[in-house]
Amino acid sequence: METVEMNSVSLKHPRSEDDVANADKIKRQKILEKSQAGNNSGQSTETVTEQPEDTKNEIIPNEESEEQEEEELEDSDEDGDPESFADMMKHGLTESDVGITKFVSSHKGFSGILKERYSDFVVHEIGKDGRVSHLDDFSVPVDDEDPSEETFTVLSDKDKQRLEELQLYKNKETSVAIEVIEDTKEKRTVIHQAVKSLFPGLETKTEDRDGKKYIIAYHAAGKKALANPRKHSWPKSRGSYCHFVLYKENKDTMDAINVLSKFLRVKPNIFSYMGTKDKRAITVQEIAVLRITAQRLAHLNKCLMNFKLGNFSYKNHPLKLGELQGNHFTVVLRNITGTDDQIEQAMHSLREIGFINYYGMQRFGTTAVPTYQIGRAILQNNWNEVMDLILKPRPGAEKGYLVKCREEWAKTKDPAAALKKLPVKRCVEGQLLRGLLKFGMKNIISAFGIIPRNNRLMYIHSYQSYVWNNMVSKRIEEYGLRAVPGDLILKGATAVHIEEGDVNSYTIHDVVMPLPGFDVIYPKHKIGEAYKEMLVADNLDINNMRHKIRDYSLSGAYRKIIIRPQNVDWEVVAYDDPKIPLFTTDLDKLEGKPLPVLPTDGKFRALKMEFSLPPSTYATMAIREVLKMDTSIKNQTQLNTTWLR
Repeated sequence: METVEMNSVSLKHPRSEDDVANADKIKRQKILEKSQAGNNSGQSTETVTEQPEDTKNEIIPNEESEEQEEEELEDSDEDGDPESFADMMKHGLTESDVGITKFVSSHKGFSGILKERYSDFVVHEIGKDGRVSHLDDFSVPVDDEDPSEETFTVLSDKDKQRLEELQLYKNKETSVAIEVIEDTKEKRTVIHQAVKSLFPGLETKTEDRDGKKYIIAYHAAGKKALANPRKHSWPKSRGSYCHFVLYKENKDTMDAINVLSKFLRVKPNIFSYMGTKDKRAITVQEIAVLRITAQRLAHLNKCLMNFKLGNFSYKNHPLKLGELQGNHFTVVLRNITGTDDQIEQAMHSLREIGFINYYGMQRFGTTAVPTYQIGRAILQNNWNEVMDLILKPRPGAEKGYLVKCREEWAKTKDPAAALKKLPVKRCVEGQLLRGLLKFGMKNIISAFGIIPRNNRLMYIHSYQSYVWNNMVSKRIEEYGLRAVPGDLILKGATAVHIEEGDVNSYTIHDVVMPLPGFDVIYPKHKIGEAYKEMLVADNLDINNMRHKIRDYSLSGAYRKIIIRPQNVDWEVVAYDDPKIPLFTTDLDKLEGKPLPVLPTDGKFRALKMEFSLPPSTYATMAIREVLKMDTSIKNQTQLNTTWLR
């Protein structure tokens, strides 16, 4: 099989000057509306976009008002000045910068628009039992222990606000009194149930005051009660965890869980899930939550925006990160330019051969300072370099307050002064500056340790990914798409070398390559030496990947170099209106929305493709193989295209 060098093919079809002018006009109007509404605009940096599937969530304690202010800043419009964005992105990364340079198929590439609408990218989680998650049932399991529907409406908004402030210790009150207007035993019972079920950690009692009945709410067992939902109110016969399907649009998994936590007035750490999902997509996945009833969760469907909950069941176990088999993708590439023959050849190749299992661009950040450079400095134990890379001024697209913060840091090297320029303290820059303020400039290791562990480890994982991408490109360039003596394959969880006499027993789909670490072996051919040379050039010893700080010691892992997607299917459809959806979602089906009516001979053509991938593989890399294009933001903007968002 032939390998093909990458061509710079635009992800998006080139637009006319009129199209560009109209798009710019719309963007300016959006920015104006945002500014009139008092929102800030820009784009965050350093927050790493991909969550590893083997780590736990960490919560940074902050005051509620600060959290809300930061969320408004972080969620503000990302467009910025449309006339300067392409210039700013000239400083970003291209695929070749991170070792992504090869293709496996021989067809000629063509252009198309990916994620023109976030609804063009749909992800369904595949559980460990092989079942694909779908939202197809809003019903709640019948349970005699559940409170009545009146529980959710008996309290006024003012009562709920006072109870929430009491529950979260936001005022000095030790109790809240709720007057029973229509005094009956039944009414008092409903109010008792409402307070206890909606505000975990609060107890209630009835008191007579001046001839009137009051329900008095007070704390049951101190602040710990909030984190641990009431055990004694949960029926023993019911599983401790409510499992449900979360359908979300244009929100990442942790954002959705934080919203659910606020509505339910519980801590986010009582939720569990098998993997994080994209923001810019429609995604469907299973979530489990400790001792929250399906009835309470279903009630949220009346007030939630952009996501729905359903398919409720009670089980005795939470979910664990990494337990999933993978994800099923439904992707629409709009305004494609390829001929029918090109498309057929591309999709047959994807199904029969697959694609190179590169780590995608989101693994390496979007700014002029790639995350792998920070990871390399950590492994080198060069902490001044780590601090400098995170905080120094950099060219490219950034929010204005980050630019000011970096300028202040470069000028003064004063953490307090730089922090004053930074309204968003939860970003990596803010966390590091707070650490430097607390531990001093001579203790950068401890200051860096304030950053949540997930983010710190993502830097060194990014470096591993950078090495892996480069080595796989070299491997394919040197030996092509066949197994050769000295390659590695897995027998169970153990990697072994392919011997000369066994080489015909294996194909390229069996071959794995190591991410560098102290617990892996390397190929016994030129690529094994190439690993060593690359790490030597980075002042690292491939035979000593242990770090004096245990968290940063790399054990390594193995990753298949070619992935062949399962359940591959495709269809070319015609359409006239770019805004019309080209397939129905789970929610559309539940709401009875009909299939979109498409013309037989429309102005535009779209490729609708479906495929399933194992965990930790990148759908964008599969799409790259079909289109033969560079998926980096920098390449797209330089080719007079619209930023992939």
